[in-house]
Amino acid sequence: MCEKFYEQGLHFECQRCSFCCGHSPGFVYLSERDLRTLCEHFKMTIRQFVEKYCRWADYYYGTKVLALLEKKNYDCILWENGCSAYLARPVQCSTYPFWSWMIGDKETWDDCAKECPGMNKGRLWPLEEIEKNKDAYVKNIPLHKEEVEELMKKEESQK
Repeated sequence: MCEKFYEQGLHFECQRCSFCCGHSPGFVYLSERDLRTLCEHFKMTIRQFVEKYCRWADYYYGTKVLALLEKKNYDCILWENGCSAYLARPVQCSTYPFWSWMIGDKETWDDCAKECPGMNKGRLWPLEEIEKNKDAYVKNIPLHKEEVEELMKKEESQK
C-alpha cells in the first residue's frame, strides 16, 4: 500500500481566526444529516430553515444543491463572533481541514496551511482520526433541490 504523507499524523488546532468561515466566496453544502441537525438546533421546520439560512448552489451536471447563505462580506450566515450552530455544524465544517482533496498530498496540505494558521500547529491528529474525518467528508452528499422539496412535503404532510 502507498504510504500517505500523514501516516504519522498531522498537527491541527483551530485558532478561531474564522478564515474557513468566511472572507472569500465559497459553499457550505448541506446533506440531509446536516439539514435535520441544524433544524433541530434552531427548532425550525425544514422550510423555515431553508428559507432563512439557505440558497441553491450550482453543482455538477447542471443540478442545484442546498448550501448555507453567505453575508455580503462572504462570512457564513451562521457566523456571529463564532458559529451560532457550533455543536450542530455541518459535516463539511466539522471535518475541516481533513477534506479528501486537502490531504491528497503534502504540497496541497502545505499550500492550504498558508491560509489557515491552525494547520501544522497544536494537537497531533493520528492517522485513524484523519481518515475518519476524510471518510465523513466524502460520504456527506449534498441534498439536491428535488430532495429538499420532497423532505418539505413529507414534513408538512405529517403535521
